[in-house]
Amino acid sequence: MPATIDLHLHTLASDGRLSPTELIQLVANQGLETISITDHDSTEGLAEAYEAAKKFPYMRIIPGIEMSADIPGDEVHVLGYFLDYHDVEFQEMLTELRRGRVGRAQVMVEKLVALGKPVEWERVLHFAGDGTVGRPHIALAMVEAGYFKEPKEAFEEYLGNDGLAYYDRPKLNPTESVAMIRKVGGVPVLAHPTFMNDMEAGIASLKKEGLVGMEVYYAQYDDDTVRHLARLAREYDLIPCGGSDYHGLGNTGEPLPGTLGPPEETVKLLEDAAAVNKSAQDKSY
Repeated sequence: MPATIDLHLHTLASDGRLSPTELIQLVANQGLETISITDHDSTEGLAEAYEAAKKFPYMRIIPGIEMSADIPGDEVHVLGYFLDYHDVEFQEMLTELRRGRVGRAQVMVEKLVALGKPVEWERVLHFAGDGTVGRPHIALAMVEAGYFKEPKEAFEEYLGNDGLAYYDRPKLNPTESVAMIRKVGGVPVLAHPTFMNDMEAGIASLKKEGLVGMEVYYAQYDDDTVRHLARLAREYDLIPCGGSDYHGLGNTGEPLPGTLGPPEETVKLLEDAAAVNKSAQDKSY
Protein backbone atom coordinates (compact mmCIF):
# COMPACT_ATOMS: atom_id res chain seq x y z
CA MET A 1 0.00 0.00 0.00
CA PRO A 2 1.49 3.39 -0.98
CA ALA A 3 2.51 5.69 1.85
CA THR A 4 0.61 8.87 2.77
CA ILE A 5 3.72 10.43 4.35
CA ASP A 6 6.98 11.33 2.60
CA LEU A 7 9.57 13.27 4.59
CA HIS A 8 12.36 13.46 2.00
CA LEU A 9 11.68 15.42 -1.19
CA HIS A 10 13.70 17.80 -3.37
CA THR A 11 12.79 20.63 -5.74
CA LEU A 12 14.48 23.00 -8.17
CA ALA A 13 15.55 25.04 -5.14
CA SER A 14 18.42 22.57 -4.85
CA ASP A 15 18.98 19.55 -7.09
CA GLY A 16 15.47 18.33 -7.87
CA ARG A 17 14.00 18.66 -11.34
CA LEU A 18 10.49 19.84 -10.40
CA SER A 19 9.47 23.27 -9.24
CA PRO A 20 7.81 23.34 -5.82
CA THR A 21 4.43 23.79 -7.55
CA GLU A 22 5.04 20.79 -9.80
CA LEU A 23 6.18 18.70 -6.86
CA ILE A 24 3.05 19.55 -4.86
CA GLN A 25 0.87 18.48 -7.78
CA LEU A 26 2.81 15.23 -8.09
CA VAL A 27 2.58 14.33 -4.40
CA ALA A 28 -1.13 15.14 -4.46
CA ASN A 29 -1.56 12.79 -7.41
CA GLN A 30 0.35 10.16 -5.44
CA GLY A 31 -2.11 10.43 -2.56
CA LEU A 32 0.29 11.94 -0.05
CA GLU A 33 -1.13 13.90 2.87
CA THR A 34 1.96 14.87 4.89
CA ILE A 35 5.26 15.79 3.25
CA SER A 36 8.50 17.58 3.97
CA ILE A 37 10.51 19.41 1.34
CA THR A 38 14.15 18.88 2.28
CA ASP A 39 16.28 20.70 -0.26
CA HIS A 40 20.04 20.74 0.19
CA ASP A 41 21.17 23.78 2.18
CA SER A 42 18.05 25.65 1.10
CA THR A 43 14.53 26.51 2.18
CA GLU A 44 13.94 28.71 -0.86
CA GLY A 45 11.26 26.41 -2.28
CA LEU A 46 9.00 26.44 0.77
CA ALA A 47 7.06 29.65 0.10
CA GLU A 48 6.00 28.49 -3.36
CA ALA A 49 5.18 25.03 -2.02
CA TYR A 50 2.90 26.42 0.68
CA GLU A 51 1.13 28.56 -1.90
CA ALA A 52 0.66 25.61 -4.26
CA ALA A 53 -0.64 23.43 -1.44
CA LYS A 54 -3.60 25.77 -0.90
CA LYS A 55 -5.30 23.77 -3.66
CA PHE A 56 -5.10 20.73 -1.38
CA PRO A 57 -6.40 21.76 2.07
CA TYR A 58 -5.76 18.28 3.49
CA MET A 59 -2.04 18.45 2.72
CA ARG A 60 0.46 19.28 5.46
CA ILE A 61 3.95 20.51 4.63
CA ILE A 62 6.60 20.21 7.34
CA PRO A 63 9.41 22.71 6.74
CA GLY A 64 12.64 20.78 6.28
CA ILE A 65 16.19 20.80 4.99
CA GLU A 66 19.02 18.40 4.19
CA MET A 67 22.57 19.33 5.18
CA SER A 68 25.88 17.61 4.43
CA ALA A 69 28.43 17.14 7.18
CA ASP A 70 32.01 15.87 7.19
CA ILE A 71 33.38 13.19 9.47
CA PRO A 72 36.85 11.64 9.09
CA GLY A 73 36.80 9.53 5.93
CA ASP A 74 33.08 9.94 5.35
CA GLU A 75 30.18 12.28 4.69
CA VAL A 76 26.80 12.19 6.39
CA HIS A 77 23.57 13.98 5.56
CA VAL A 78 21.43 15.39 8.33
CA LEU A 79 17.78 16.22 7.77
CA GLY A 80 16.01 18.86 9.85
CA TYR A 81 12.25 19.09 10.44
CA PHE A 82 9.93 21.75 11.89
CA LEU A 83 12.52 24.48 11.39
CA ASP A 84 12.00 28.14 12.14
CA TYR A 85 13.49 28.68 8.72
CA HIS A 86 12.96 32.46 8.69
CA ASP A 87 15.76 32.88 11.24
CA VAL A 88 18.21 35.45 9.79
CA GLU A 89 21.41 33.87 11.09
CA PHE A 90 20.28 30.48 9.79
CA GLN A 91 19.61 31.87 6.31
CA GLU A 92 22.97 33.63 6.24
CA MET A 93 24.72 30.35 6.98
CA LEU A 94 22.74 28.57 4.25
CA THR A 95 23.71 31.26 1.76
CA GLU A 96 27.39 30.65 2.50
CA LEU A 97 26.96 26.89 2.12
CA ARG A 98 25.25 27.34 -1.25
CA ARG A 99 28.09 29.55 -2.46
CA GLY A 100 30.45 26.71 -1.64
CA ARG A 101 28.37 24.38 -3.81
CA VAL A 102 28.69 26.73 -6.79
CA GLY A 103 32.45 27.04 -6.40
CA ARG A 104 32.81 23.27 -6.15
CA ALA A 105 30.72 22.77 -9.29
CA GLN A 106 32.90 25.19 -11.25
CA VAL A 107 36.06 23.31 -10.29
CA MET A 108 34.48 19.97 -11.22
CA VAL A 109 33.49 21.29 -14.64
CA GLU A 110 37.10 22.39 -15.14
CA LYS A 111 38.32 18.93 -14.12
CA LEU A 112 35.97 17.33 -16.64
CA VAL A 113 37.60 19.37 -19.39
CA ALA A 114 40.99 17.98 -18.40
CA LEU A 115 39.52 14.47 -18.33
CA GLY A 116 38.20 14.76 -21.89
CA LYS A 117 34.55 15.05 -20.90
CA PRO A 118 33.85 18.78 -21.28
CA VAL A 119 30.44 20.29 -20.60
CA GLU A 120 29.41 23.92 -20.96
CA TRP A 121 29.02 25.82 -17.69
CA GLU A 122 26.02 27.57 -19.23
CA ARG A 123 24.27 24.20 -19.64
CA VAL A 124 24.95 23.34 -16.00
CA LEU A 125 23.41 26.67 -15.01
CA HIS A 126 20.46 25.93 -17.29
CA PHE A 127 19.71 22.70 -15.46
CA ALA A 128 20.09 24.41 -12.09
CA GLY A 129 17.59 27.11 -13.01
CA ASP A 130 17.00 29.41 -10.06
CA GLY A 131 18.31 26.82 -7.62
CA THR A 132 21.81 26.23 -6.35
CA VAL A 133 24.19 24.52 -8.76
CA GLY A 134 25.01 20.98 -7.70
CA ARG A 135 26.52 17.75 -8.96
CA PRO A 136 23.21 16.46 -10.38
CA HIS A 137 23.12 19.45 -12.71
CA ILE A 138 26.60 18.56 -13.99
CA ALA A 139 25.39 14.99 -14.43
CA LEU A 140 22.43 16.17 -16.50
CA ALA A 141 24.78 18.22 -18.68
CA MET A 142 26.94 15.13 -19.19
CA VAL A 143 23.90 13.11 -20.25
CA GLU A 144 22.89 15.88 -22.65
CA ALA A 145 26.43 15.86 -24.09
CA GLY A 146 26.06 12.15 -24.82
CA TYR A 147 28.61 10.79 -22.35
CA PHE A 148 26.06 8.79 -20.39
CA LYS A 149 22.48 7.58 -20.71
CA GLU A 150 21.49 8.42 -17.13
CA PRO A 151 22.73 10.88 -14.48
CA LYS A 152 23.60 8.12 -12.01
CA GLU A 153 26.20 6.78 -14.46
CA ALA A 154 28.02 10.12 -14.34
CA PHE A 155 28.18 9.83 -10.56
CA GLU A 156 29.57 6.31 -10.67
CA GLU A 157 32.62 7.27 -12.70
CA TYR A 158 33.16 11.00 -12.39
CA LEU A 159 31.01 12.91 -9.91
CA GLY A 160 30.65 10.65 -6.88
CA ASN A 161 32.81 11.09 -3.78
CA ASP A 162 35.42 8.75 -5.28
CA GLY A 163 34.91 9.99 -8.83
CA LEU A 164 37.62 11.23 -11.17
CA ALA A 165 36.24 14.79 -11.24
CA TYR A 166 35.20 15.03 -7.60
CA TYR A 167 36.14 18.13 -5.66
CA ASP A 168 35.20 18.78 -2.06
CA ARG A 169 33.49 21.87 -0.73
CA PRO A 170 33.28 23.53 2.68
CA LYS A 171 30.84 21.71 4.95
CA LEU A 172 29.85 21.77 8.57
CA ASN A 173 30.83 18.93 10.85
CA PRO A 174 28.01 16.80 12.29
CA THR A 175 28.07 18.62 15.62
CA GLU A 176 27.60 21.95 13.83
CA SER A 177 24.84 20.60 11.57
CA VAL A 178 22.87 19.13 14.46
CA ALA A 179 23.40 22.25 16.57
CA MET A 180 22.28 24.56 13.76
CA ILE A 181 19.09 22.59 13.19
CA ARG A 182 18.32 22.51 16.90
CA LYS A 183 19.05 26.22 17.28
CA VAL A 184 16.20 27.06 14.91
CA GLY A 185 13.81 24.74 16.69
CA GLY A 186 14.28 21.81 14.33
CA VAL A 187 14.60 18.08 14.84
CA PRO A 188 17.84 16.57 13.45
CA VAL A 189 17.49 13.21 11.66
CA LEU A 190 20.15 11.07 9.99
CA ALA A 191 19.45 10.60 6.27
CA HIS A 192 19.97 7.25 4.46
CA PRO A 193 22.22 5.79 7.19
CA THR A 194 23.50 2.85 5.12
CA PHE A 195 25.34 5.31 2.89
CA MET A 196 27.85 5.76 5.74
CA ASN A 197 31.03 3.69 5.76
CA ASP A 198 30.62 2.69 9.42
CA MET A 199 26.90 3.03 10.03
CA GLU A 200 26.55 1.89 13.62
CA ALA A 201 29.56 3.88 14.84
CA GLY A 202 28.17 6.92 13.04
CA ILE A 203 24.73 6.53 14.58
CA ALA A 204 26.19 6.16 18.06
CA SER A 205 28.40 9.22 17.61
CA LEU A 206 25.62 11.41 16.21
CA LYS A 207 23.24 10.33 18.98
CA LYS A 208 25.70 11.81 21.48
CA GLU A 209 25.66 15.05 19.49
CA GLY A 210 21.88 15.40 19.78
CA LEU A 211 20.52 13.35 16.89
CA VAL A 212 16.81 12.68 17.41
CA GLY A 213 15.84 10.45 14.48
CA MET A 214 17.11 8.35 11.59
CA GLU A 215 15.71 7.28 8.25
CA VAL A 216 14.36 3.75 8.34
CA TYR A 217 11.62 3.73 5.71
CA TYR A 218 13.81 4.89 2.85
CA ALA A 219 12.38 4.05 -0.55
CA GLN A 220 15.63 2.56 -1.89
CA TYR A 221 15.82 0.01 0.95
CA ASP A 222 14.53 -3.54 0.80
CA ASP A 223 12.45 -5.12 3.57
CA ASP A 224 15.43 -6.68 5.35
CA THR A 225 17.26 -3.35 5.50
CA VAL A 226 14.17 -1.59 6.82
CA ARG A 227 13.79 -4.19 9.57
CA HIS A 228 17.46 -3.90 10.52
CA LEU A 229 17.29 -0.12 10.67
CA ALA A 230 14.06 -0.23 12.67
CA ARG A 231 15.88 -2.36 15.24
CA LEU A 232 18.76 0.14 15.39
CA ALA A 233 16.33 3.03 15.78
CA ARG A 234 14.78 1.29 18.79
CA GLU A 235 18.20 0.46 20.20
CA TYR A 236 19.38 4.06 20.02
CA ASP A 237 16.00 5.58 20.89
CA LEU A 238 15.72 7.43 17.59
CA ILE A 239 12.51 8.37 15.79
CA PRO A 240 12.12 6.20 12.66
CA CYS A 241 11.64 8.50 9.66
CA GLY A 242 11.72 8.05 5.92
CA GLY A 243 10.63 8.96 2.43
CA SER A 244 11.48 8.68 -1.23
CA ASP A 245 14.41 11.12 -1.55
CA TYR A 246 12.74 12.09 -4.81
CA HIS A 247 14.72 14.28 -7.22
CA GLY A 248 13.10 13.47 -10.55
CA LEU A 249 16.43 13.17 -12.35
CA GLY A 250 15.19 10.51 -14.75
CA ASN A 251 17.26 7.60 -13.48
CA THR A 252 15.77 4.19 -14.16
CA GLY A 253 13.87 2.89 -11.15
CA GLU A 254 13.90 6.13 -9.17
CA PRO A 255 11.19 5.72 -6.52
CA LEU A 256 8.27 8.12 -6.82
CA PRO A 257 7.03 10.10 -3.84
CA GLY A 258 5.02 7.87 -1.55
CA THR A 259 6.77 4.65 -2.59
CA LEU A 260 7.71 4.13 1.06
CA GLY A 261 7.22 6.27 4.12
CA PRO A 262 7.08 6.19 7.91
CA PRO A 263 4.00 5.43 10.01
CA GLU A 264 1.68 8.21 11.16
CA GLU A 265 3.06 8.20 14.70
CA THR A 266 6.42 9.38 13.35
CA VAL A 267 5.00 12.81 12.56
CA LYS A 268 3.58 13.17 16.08
CA LEU A 269 6.92 12.10 17.59
CA LEU A 270 8.78 14.65 15.46
CA GLU A 271 6.29 17.36 16.38
CA ASP A 272 6.63 16.59 20.08
CA ALA A 273 10.43 16.60 19.81
CA ALA A 274 10.30 19.98 18.05
CA ALA A 275 8.11 21.39 20.83
CA VAL A 276 10.55 20.19 23.49
CA ASN A 277 13.49 21.63 21.55
CA LYS A 278 11.77 24.97 21.04
CA SER A 279 10.97 25.19 24.74
CA ALA A 280 14.59 24.48 25.58
CA GLN A 281 15.80 27.08 23.09
CA ASP A 282 13.41 29.70 24.49
CA LYS A 283 14.71 29.09 28.02
CA SER A 284 18.29 29.52 26.85
CA TYR A 285 17.68 33.15 25.89
